[in-house]
Amino acid sequence: MPGTNLTREEAAERARLLSVSSYEVELDLTTGAEDFDSVSVIRFVAEPGSASFADLVTEGPVRRITLNGRELEPAEVFADSRIRLEDLAEENELRVEAACQYSHTGEGLHRMVDPVDGGVFLYTQFEVPDARRVFAAFEQPDLKATFQFTVTAPADWELFSNSATPRPEPAGEGKAVWSFEPTARISTYITALVAGDYGVVRKDYTSADGTVIPMAIAARRSLMEFLDADELFDVTFKGFDYFQDLFDHPYPFPKYDQLFVPEYNAGAMENAGCVTFREDYVFRSKTTDASYERRAETILHELAHMWFGDLVTMEWWNDLWLNESFATYASVRCQAEATRWTGAWTTFANTEKTWAYAQDQLPSTHPIVAEIPDLEAVYVNFDGITYAKGASVLKQLVAYVGDGAFVKGLRTYFTRHAWGNTRLSDLLGALEEASGRDLGAWSEAWLETAAPNTLRPAFTLAEDGTFAEFAIAQEAPADYPTLRPHRIAVGLYELGAGGLERVRRVELDVVGARTEVPELVGVKQPDLVLLNDDDLGYAKIRFDERSIGTLVSSIGEFTESLPRALSWVAAWDMVRNAELTAHDYVALVISGAARESSITVLQSLQRQAKSAVELYAAEDGRAELAERWAAFAHAQLVAAAAGSDVQLSWARALAATAVDEAHLGLLRGLLDGTESLEGLTVDTELRWTLLQRLAATSRATEADIEAEFVKDPTAAGKRHAMHARAAMPTEQAKAEAWASMVESDKLTNEELGASIAGFRQVDQRDLLAPYAEKYFAVVTKLWAARTPHMAQALANGLYPALIVRQSVVESVDALLAAADEQTVPPALRRLLLEQRDGTVRTLAGQALDAAR
Repeated sequence: MPGTNLTREEAAERARLLSVSSYEVELDLTTGAEDFDSVSVIRFVAEPGSASFADLVTEGPVRRITLNGRELEPAEVFADSRIRLEDLAEENELRVEAACQYSHTGEGLHRMVDPVDGGVFLYTQFEVPDARRVFAAFEQPDLKATFQFTVTAPADWELFSNSATPRPEPAGEGKAVWSFEPTARISTYITALVAGDYGVVRKDYTSADGTVIPMAIAARRSLMEFLDADELFDVTFKGFDYFQDLFDHPYPFPKYDQLFVPEYNAGAMENAGCVTFREDYVFRSKTTDASYERRAETILHELAHMWFGDLVTMEWWNDLWLNESFATYASVRCQAEATRWTGAWTTFANTEKTWAYAQDQLPSTHPIVAEIPDLEAVYVNFDGITYAKGASVLKQLVAYVGDGAFVKGLRTYFTRHAWGNTRLSDLLGALEEASGRDLGAWSEAWLETAAPNTLRPAFTLAEDGTFAEFAIAQEAPADYPTLRPHRIAVGLYELGAGGLERVRRVELDVVGARTEVPELVGVKQPDLVLLNDDDLGYAKIRFDERSIGTLVSSIGEFTESLPRALSWVAAWDMVRNAELTAHDYVALVISGAARESSITVLQSLQRQAKSAVELYAAEDGRAELAERWAAFAHAQLVAAAAGSDVQLSWARALAATAVDEAHLGLLRGLLDGTESLEGLTVDTELRWTLLQRLAATSRATEADIEAEFVKDPTAAGKRHAMHARAAMPTEQAKAEAWASMVESDKLTNEELGASIAGFRQVDQRDLLAPYAEKYFAVVTKLWAARTPHMAQALANGLYPALIVRQSVVESVDALLAAADEQTVPPALRRLLLEQRDGTVRTLAGQALDAAR
């Protein structure tokens, strides 16, 4: 039986038989706290006499189904998330009346009650296939239609959907009815409804041609005091100016709302004209500019989707990258060229590309254009390849065809395919027309093959210290032997009075296993050779011995942020590949972190140094390295400018890694108010961070946690308290946390995340060891019983990654060897293999570190 799955072949056959014209959806949100009433009327054209099915996920009851006025018995035609439709006419009308259920996992129509003021908050999240949890539908991206929503809700609520919010009509007993205008033709997964006791700020945007686009920003009322609406509108307006000019195509929807919603299971979602964001982007406490930069990237990413994804939509999930890679590329480009974050490509190199390189080296690596056989495969494909590698390759494509041709091709693509569905060939065709280049070979090499290449400098020196020969060696992993063409730059850097500066740059095409660089013959060997300078290409880079020595002593001396970021990325990749010891990496960070100018890069280094200590350091030297890293974090905290982002980032870094009595005493003093650091505000979020570390190290009690929760009795405070309780180093705390996650399904998605984070404490390996066996005993049952998002969170979050033993690898192998595809579906198999790869890597890293 299909369950809630849908195969690509089934979708293609349904699209061959059907063409959908419109949906009319009536929802009554006043029927109770568990269920809501849903009525769907779908009008569609079909091949006469054919049979197909509509989708609906509900625990029922399904009260009535009619097809072309003919009553169908729900018990006979509805099963396994499908409504069987037979003997279709050419023109058809399907009407489905059902009770559907609110979600607490962020899938379908999520419902949350604010513990502060009792307000009720609803929002939809439909990607990948969850519109069918709210109304009957033909749930696939290429069956576009118009949607008209009519919603009954409490009269004092705020409502938002894809169309402009109409004036509500009173319906008695404190209720009202909102009748939204029909949308343009869009896919089911980008329809949306947000309803509840939201606070709202409104502002109009005026395009260059005089078009006025109404905008709204909303959040829970209890968060409105923290909502920096002016900053959010400013970023949004800059994005509108930039994208409408770049794409030469007007914004395609009648308004643009941005809603910050609770208990979200993603970062954001590009619902047409009605974008939802996780409310963590409403900052309750002081945060660094890195957080504002990442929020701006998300805002611009979702805005870019209005054209690339919503106006023009992929035909099937194989081309998910067309949506996500493009939105990532476009958002970073806009940040760098139209906002204050002019160093956005440095952040991209350090953050997105680190993610991409790591994902692309997993056993589950796949081409950017992935083979997606069914819906279950889509859930695990929102990964570093689909987003970050794809965006990197798009950046490379711009260099290959030229920026002017790239932009011209995009404009053609939007004009030609507006309101339609496309495949990869449609985009490449438009770019080929604009550039005059045949992109078939490029596509095959870059979009249809997997795994990264590695580039190394290969040279010999003459007696006078100049290069007698210089070449670039290209390698590919044995399982993915493709050697690709790369357009890169080679930078030569010398250490002088001004710092580590570039003295020469050569740009060239790298082709095949060895590419000679005659321009560098006769040039003096510099202090550092940096391949892929300026980050033009997508490839792992390595260094010669002299360059490594320069990095270890002087990585902080780079006068520009981008080459330093590229070097950091390469060094971390070397740690993950057991080519650089954890001790050497931490030494490298200690030598250069104080000079790091990018707060985003600095915070990445802090996280990676922590991982190096906790995962890649040999057991016999881990405690000493942890103390050394914590001492450095403390020294940087004390030395940081009062009130600076650097000060706050080091306060958090120390709070995450403090191990000795002096540092833990400082954390306790900062929390109690008996210690202070000039300029450091110990506000709500930082207090919880301090308390969670104290709880994990037996320096805080249940009474301390409860007292803090009394001060912050919000939904966020509840999650922080759950984290702290799960972090306590007792068998009881671990057993209670495990039971709440595994033996019960009552946690919301955010509560589950908080409990997992608290449960997994690196200095509690002895307490966690027994749960390795328990994990392998329950993971398949959890996968079968929970919704897709929650199952994935449990499978990844509870995997015993901290138990770095060969026995864990063997347990994965035994489970996979003994299970069939029904017990361990391909999506779960993929996640287990990815986690296994992490254990293998940490074992290799620890072995290298032990041999230092």
